[in-house]
Amino acid sequence: MGVRVKGSVLAEGLRRAGLRNFLGSRMTRHALADAAEALLVYAWLNGYVSLDECVAIIGNARDAVDGLSMLLETVKKRVTFP
Repeated sequence: MGVRVKGSVLAEGLRRAGLRNFLGSRMTRHALADAAEALLVYAWLNGYVSLDECVAIIGNARDAVDGLSMLLETVKKRVTFP
């Protein structure tokens, strides 16, 4: 069973994690949320983070935005692109 996360929460987490500058300046909040989701799925599918680690990081946060920003920061440190 999954939980639905608002796009504004994902977009704010992306901004707080310092990833906003890697994306185009005219992207909508919806597009930013899609980018955050895509990055998290990419990291999970390629073994950069485990599902248990994702749950632990988000679960230990004060709120959803804080948890997602910490998770995105973790992914940012681990994923390298050519």
